[in-house]
Amino acid sequence: MQLIENLAILAQPILNIPMIRRIRRNHGLEHATIHILSRGKSSLRMAGRSDDRGFYLYGDISTGEVTQAVSEALRRMQSGEHNLAIHPNCGTNLVTTGMLSALAALVGTAGMQRDWRDRMERFPTVVLLIIAALIVAPGIGTAFQRYFTTLGEPGDLHVVDIQRREVTTPLGGKMIIHRVETAGG
Repeated sequence: MQLIENLAILAQPILNIPMIRRIRRNHGLEHATIHILSRGKSSLRMAGRSDDRGFYLYGDISTGEVTQAVSEALRRMQSGEHNLAIHPNCGTNLVTTGMLSALAALVGTAGMQRDWRDRMERFPTVVLLIIAALIVAPGIGTAFQRYFTTLGEPGDLHVVDIQRREVTTPLGGKMIIHRVETAGG
């Protein structure tokens, strides 16, 4: 993980561009909010997406619960609980896992002949390489979150508004979306 930290040090001029820093802070607040909302709710299904003006939360939860969770998350992050910005189900972890698995498969099939016999002989090697990728990916994804895609220190980030929308999905179901607007950061 030292390599990722060193890359982040080199990337500081980009990571500290105001718009990118706001996205990272909003992403961290989104994760912290989901941590708070998940407390005691093992069945909570929720997703989020951040941008430079705030974040969206997708899931069946009341606006009151979102408002309370966002406030608590921001307060706790401002009090030093920066690790709330890291979440195991972040898209960064999914992308890292996918990329490492694809790379493992590519390495395992390098120089492979097109016949079935060679493919079957390589299969155990490819499976082992992909398993190794799956084992190391969570730690690497977490490091990418910590140093690149989130920022646990909220600075002067503050919540401006929280709006709730309910939309009809293509299959006729309903989806609840909360938009959390922020400023500062």
